[in-house]
Amino acid sequence: MPLSLADGHTRVALLNQKPADPLHPTVQELNNGIDASCRILSSDYNVTPTASETVDEKPLCVEGNAQAFGASNATIEFTPFRYFADDGTAEPTEADQIGDAVFQATKVKGTRLWIYHRETSKKSTDPWEEGDEVDGFEFLTDNPQQVDRSGYVKRKIVGAYQDMWLNGTVTAAAGGSGG
Repeated sequence: MPLSLADGHTRVALLNQKPADPLHPTVQELNNGIDASCRILSSDYNVTPTASETVDEKPLCVEGNAQAFGASNATIEFTPFRYFADDGTAEPTEADQIGDAVFQATKVKGTRLWIYHRETSKKSTDPWEEGDEVDGFEFLTDNPQQVDRSGYVKRKIVGAYQDMWLNGTVTAAAGGSGG
């Protein structure tokens, strides 16, 4: 299978604790997070590195402009759907039900979270496995933003980028090889 369509192939875990080795999170660490794959709007999921800062680093002998890359940047934006109980309150999270957990985890400004995603030929619903390629991002939440009032009830989350780990590999257990 040389190519894979992107639709339905992004698995997302939202963690409230930093993995012991952020470049090589374990299957257990990812499973301990919230499985947000089916709880986030696909059309505006935008969690990615962006252009790094540049620094003018021109030697005296160079006539043109010369720059070097400095600090990294990332964009962290996504829109979780809201889930409600019959009485209109937030649907609770239970052992086998996610409920409104994605929004509840992101609704308070300044909350520090880690988001990991896998974008491969595996389906979004395929479990995390040792050897999976992942990108991880640490961020702080801003106030949830109201979006248009069409479709399902949802709120846009914008994160303040803190750190990222690109091209990581999921390990079976802490202290694993990490690939």
